[in-house]
Amino acid sequence: MPILVTGAAGFIGAHVARFLLARGEHVLGIDNLNDYYPVSLKKDRLDWIGEATGEGRFDFVQCDFADETALDEAVSGHEIDRIVHLGAQAGVRYSLENPRAYVRSNLAGHVNILELARTRSAMHLVYASSSSVYGANASTPFRVEDRVDRPVSLYAATKRSDELMSETYSYLYRIAQTGLRFFTVYGPWGRPDMAPWLFTSAISEGRPIKIFNGGDMLRDFTYIDDIVAGVVAALDHPPADDGAEKAGGSHAPHRLYNIGNNRPEKLEYLISTIEAAVGREAIRDYQPMQPGDVPATFADIGAIERDLGFAPTTPLNVGMPRFVDWYRDYSQGKNQG
Repeated sequence: MPILVTGAAGFIGAHVARFLLARGEHVLGIDNLNDYYPVSLKKDRLDWIGEATGEGRFDFVQCDFADETALDEAVSGHEIDRIVHLGAQAGVRYSLENPRAYVRSNLAGHVNILELARTRSAMHLVYASSSSVYGANASTPFRVEDRVDRPVSLYAATKRSDELMSETYSYLYRIAQTGLRFFTVYGPWGRPDMAPWLFTSAISEGRPIKIFNGGDMLRDFTYIDDIVAGVVAALDHPPADDGAEKAGGSHAPHRLYNIGNNRPEKLEYLISTIEAAVGREAIRDYQPMQPGDVPATFADIGAIERDLGFAPTTPLNVGMPRFVDWYRDYSQGKNQG
């Protein structure tokens, strides 16, 4: 049966869809192709996904899953047994500008996916949460057992709300679910609103880069291939409905995992790695801390390592040059086109 992948034209969604296709799965991808960042990048990702499949194994429907009628129409005629829900309105800072977009996509949209899983009796729903749920947690590394009821951005609040709604649906309807708290994902086909892309673009073109909190920031940068390995491992091993306590504390068939590199790096190290890969020094513009940001993220991955064998293999000094190479090739191709 097809696996439904929401946000299929997004960064992580495209990589997951392509991986599943490459191993012989059928994939139904949906995405609303909104203009939060250039739609052309999303369409290019869809073309890239198509390169990995034989005829008839990838179907794409442009659909806003926050619209329940549109979602029902998109999946009509498809017998779905597993769902990878990666679609969302992303970005911490944008949630300060357009909060209603987050309520619509991340709250109403998540309920619609939960209802789809319930009515279709899905075997497993894997969904994207975020390290942002930890807020300004001062205790590191962040553990799934930590309190996460003090979000510092609306984006974080919506992601924590998703986790709570999923817990309710798992408890009431015994739907097997896995929530994945992603930590600063980067790599080829990444998002242009994130630091790796912004810095690479600016340094390559000789423009200043904005460095927040005076550069005193730590991030658990996680390479996309490691993220995909964790998503697929979770998908292939749904939690049992056995009453035992799961990662995150649930006794329903619902678990929560951190999925990160378990190796936070200073922002200055990211910049120096990009400088070396680009072959040009950055022009630094130091800025104060931005509302909604946190000074550090650091994933404790003990639970996902124990349960699923997750082990990230790509350090920043390996993954970031790969992104720079991809960015250079992609930018040249767009300019030539």
